[in-house]
Amino acid sequence: MTRNYLFLALALTLISNCYSQFTMDGEFRPRSEYRHGFGQVIADSLEPGYGISTRLRLNLGYKMKSFNFYMSLQDVFVWGENRQLKPEDSNNSFSVFEAWADVKLSDHVTTKIGRQVLAYDDERILGGVGWAQQARNHDALLFKYKNKHSFSADVGFAFNQDYTNAGGFANSGNAYNTTGFFSYKTMQYLYLKNVWDNFSGSFLFLNNGFQNFKEDGSTQDGISNLRTIGTHLGYKNSWLDLQSNIFFQNGKRQGEINVKGAYLAGLEVKFKASKSISVGAGTEFISGNDEGPGKTGAFFPLYGTNHKFNGLMDYFYVGNHANSVGLIDVHAGALFNFKKSSSLEIKGLYFSGETELPSGDKSLGTELDLVYSKSFDGYAIKAGYSQMFCSDGMYELKGVSKNSASDWQNWAWVMLVIKPKFIKG
Repeated sequence: MTRNYLFLALALTLISNCYSQFTMDGEFRPRSEYRHGFGQVIADSLEPGYGISTRLRLNLGYKMKSFNFYMSLQDVFVWGENRQLKPEDSNNSFSVFEAWADVKLSDHVTTKIGRQVLAYDDERILGGVGWAQQARNHDALLFKYKNKHSFSADVGFAFNQDYTNAGGFANSGNAYNTTGFFSYKTMQYLYLKNVWDNFSGSFLFLNNGFQNFKEDGSTQDGISNLRTIGTHLGYKNSWLDLQSNIFFQNGKRQGEINVKGAYLAGLEVKFKASKSISVGAGTEFISGNDEGPGKTGAFFPLYGTNHKFNGLMDYFYVGNHANSVGLIDVHAGALFNFKKSSSLEIKGLYFSGETELPSGDKSLGTELDLVYSKSFDGYAIKAGYSQMFCSDGMYELKGVSKNSASDWQNWAWVMLVIKPKFIKG
């Protein structure tokens, strides 16, 4: 299959000599990480993890007056995952990350169909998860409206089906057996946005349908529908940037868990103190589970870029913390720009549960995040260091005793980013 994609890329390259609408670019992004408490409290008896992963992409685009076409081929691999002289990847990670067509229906309406990234506003509910090497995509159909001024509207639909060994999908039945990470059977959403001089506001209604399963694990007819509704508001001028989120959830989650009264509310304030220094502070409240069996009041931000929020060490809502005690996040930080080619961001965060742990404790801990970025001619280097200072509640939450846990919970990384433009069009 890899050979077929290479032949396709070569053919499109030859076509580009005749049509200037064709573009081809790529991405090479190796990242080295030292993990000693990343995402989970590490015990003192365990050695830290260290490794290097790489994201490799080849992006192809073609533009006409009536449509746009885009395809992104991706491979994600860990150094050393293949033995020497092995002809294929061990993890079968080569994939079509994006493949979509944006067809013009009128002067104001287009339809975008295919595998694509869904990212809106600050990516709190729907985001591309660009930090993760594999990132996130959706197979969806969108109808997009945009007027000549400042109003836009997107309506999206998705219907997911399993792939069978015989090829394609089954001739009968529509049960969807893919589970985990809030994999949905169906999705419908409406996104509205308007921009004024310094103010912007958006509205999102999102419905996700999850396949129901019997106690023995077999699928059964019926869908649990979870609804997320809310707004993102923003105000920005030359020295002040305000951003806020308010979202609510109700309906049913995976496993037919009834959701009632779940909410997320956040506020970010940033001040430009000088040409080179910006300071900011913010808070976020995410409701936790305070209901009985089969019920929950816990909010989950679903398909957002969760790594952006609640600390870079990913202790919350990055494949974890679902249906738990929720979160109260209070943070402050500063961004220092050194000339135009480098920057240093420092952020401190305090975490506590929105509801109490079984012990009655709420305090979870404090995190410190540092990120340095440096741009060069055609490439960039980014590096970071994070440290978690756990409270007693964190040990209880993560199921690790304080006496057995390491005194140091930290994480460090460095990443090279190269995005070559092979053909600009």
